[in-house]
Amino acid sequence: MKKAVKYGILGTLGAAAAVNAVRAAKFVPEKIDYGTPTEEKVDEEKAIAHLSTALSIPTISYPEKETVDFTQFDKFHDFLDEAFPLIHEKLEKEIVKEASLLYRWKGTRDDLDPIALLSHQDVVPISEGTEGDWKYDPFSGYNDGEFIWGRGALDMKNHLMGVMEAVETLLEEGFQPERDVYLLFGQDEEVVANGDSGAKALMETLQARGVHLDSIVDEGGAILPVDIKGIINNKQLVGIGIAEKGYCDFEISVRAKGGHSSQPPKHTALGQLADVIKDLENHQFKAEMRPFVKDLFASIGRNCTYPVRLITCNLPILTPALTQVFKLIPPAATFVRTTTGVTMAEGSPAANVLPQKASIVVNFRQMPGVSVQDVEDHIRKVVRNKNIEVKALKTKEASSFSPTDSRAFNIIKEICMQENSNNVVAPYLVMGGTDACNYEPICKNIYRYSPYKASVELLLCTHGTNERIPVEAIGPGIAFFKRYIRKASAE
Repeated sequence: MKKAVKYGILGTLGAAAAVNAVRAAKFVPEKIDYGTPTEEKVDEEKAIAHLSTALSIPTISYPEKETVDFTQFDKFHDFLDEAFPLIHEKLEKEIVKEASLLYRWKGTRDDLDPIALLSHQDVVPISEGTEGDWKYDPFSGYNDGEFIWGRGALDMKNHLMGVMEAVETLLEEGFQPERDVYLLFGQDEEVVANGDSGAKALMETLQARGVHLDSIVDEGGAILPVDIKGIINNKQLVGIGIAEKGYCDFEISVRAKGGHSSQPPKHTALGQLADVIKDLENHQFKAEMRPFVKDLFASIGRNCTYPVRLITCNLPILTPALTQVFKLIPPAATFVRTTTGVTMAEGSPAANVLPQKASIVVNFRQMPGVSVQDVEDHIRKVVRNKNIEVKALKTKEASSFSPTDSRAFNIIKEICMQENSNNVVAPYLVMGGTDACNYEPICKNIYRYSPYKASVELLLCTHGTNERIPVEAIGPGIAFFKRYIRKASAE
């Protein structure tokens, strides 16, 4: 009897292993013939020179508008007019708000919704005291033959100039879109949670004219080389952002009796705040494996080597365990929950004075579906001290999710697969903010993707020292925009 049970268990395990092996063998990318990409003329030498010049113009935005040098934006506008004469001649151009740009390329048909390509003109400032850490001056646009260096090389004058180069070249070739094509370039995207942004003004301008956009492409994803020996070989991860997280800063304060530090109470206001911080950090938002995360990892899993696919083919079963693992890894946790980051603290103005008021600032990045009000409710629920004061300082709601079965998403995917069959195209969630979220009132199909290949190391230079872009990435980026405009502007 014992032998029968033993052999029965072994047989069951063997059968399960065999079934899993078969499942893993079939867990491969779907074989689709995407065809070949259209041959696109790109004057790389001219485009590289234009980008260098663009990077040399310090169009820096600041939260305090009075500190913004708008003459630099005027200079940038003049440069665009000179560098792209056909766009200047044939497209309708407007300056909205102080410096945001709206271009309209009239299509041949009025019965089709327009498409839009977004970018922003502004860049972040150079952190004070780090100027000397740059290999080349951050506003030189220096081209050393391998990289073009400068603030905005990756975020995102590369994207803006790529769009302009693509449109100018299509005009040279006599291309005429069926749909209207809008180029919408904001002036202050880098001002976090800006409720009065240039992008919002651009959207409201279109909305007032009754314009509803078929689709939008803005910054977000990129092309990341992925080559992990024994796991995934010679692939490129192409992330298309289908949503972005929200942003909110909350100030949480505790009041107490002040006085001289020689007679301290058991817990000062700062001591009480320590418990507030622990309550917030010990009671994180609920983690959830959303469909886009499953799609992302399924796409990667199908491209892994066979032994690894024995695990990845079981993602639906492993979802609960993976969710728990994600929670333990800070970069991964951002994909599955609203994050809580205690970033600032303030108490007494002097070392020998007890604080009458102590405050912390907590930064939250909300998942889509979690509102700013939900965050405030969460704070009040998990903090045991009910005498806290809670004040929202700066807020931006998370975006909605855009569909992954739309015409625009499929066009982006098709072009990417045509360009390189080793591309792994997958939807993902953008952790930072973009101008795109402002356009939700007039567009449902919003995608965040910059067609530039760059390593993770390079992407980490965004907003940092020695920001730069590979010279070899410029031409393919322009070619993508040309292909996209051809396809997306058609019926």
